[in-house]
Amino acid sequence: MEFEMEKIQVEKPSSIIIRKLKEMIEVGVLKPNDTLPPERKLSEQFGVGRSHVREALKKMEFFGLLKTQPQSGTVVVGLGAKALEGLITNILEIDNNDFFSLIETRILLEVKIAGLAAQRREDADLEFVEKALEEYERAVLNNTDDISEKDFMFHLSLSRCSKNSTLKSLLMTITPDILNHFERERVCSKESRLEAVNEHRALFNAIKDGNEFKAQKIMEGHLNPILESAKKKYNSIY
Repeated sequence: MEFEMEKIQVEKPSSIIIRKLKEMIEVGVLKPNDTLPPERKLSEQFGVGRSHVREALKKMEFFGLLKTQPQSGTVVVGLGAKALEGLITNILEIDNNDFFSLIETRILLEVKIAGLAAQRREDADLEFVEKALEEYERAVLNNTDDISEKDFMFHLSLSRCSKNSTLKSLLMTITPDILNHFERERVCSKESRLEAVNEHRALFNAIKDGNEFKAQKIMEGHLNPILESAKKKYNSIY
């Protein structure tokens, strides 16, 4: 008799480091303006290679929890939006219509972000977005385990172009749980991910060209299938 076993998800060392440091920030062990030990010291304390520490610190800086300062090292910024993720950890379990409204809110945020990004982007921002785009494309083409994470990083990079920290914070708060849920439910097929690669590239080009209307329409078209999928899956009343 054959049994279908669920694959065991092994947590990456960098993810464990992020979780541990985030917990230390949340409980006040690490306070705003505290300087973290050097990378080499953290590597010894966590018992992992320096590359894992470097990856963790880079992500936490991207999420707004840490900041690298010349001569000072890596400094704690404070409780960024990502640290508040625990407040909505169970939001996907409360009610289907609430989950639908969460997706709807994400679309409203991202369409606005796309428009502002086209208006306000600078050359340094575009380089940052293009790098995130290329990493997402590689993840999809190679079918790696971190596709959802790279997808999130691309969308988050657009918020940098928007120059609106509140929109970025809201996006960081609600999006990870949505992506995790879709990953568990296998909502995104390989074909849809390949299509998303083209949509991401078109979105980047519209923002690069400063075409606000086109950027918003591409983003809306990119995310609406997710909304329609949620309507069908959860029998939304909307």
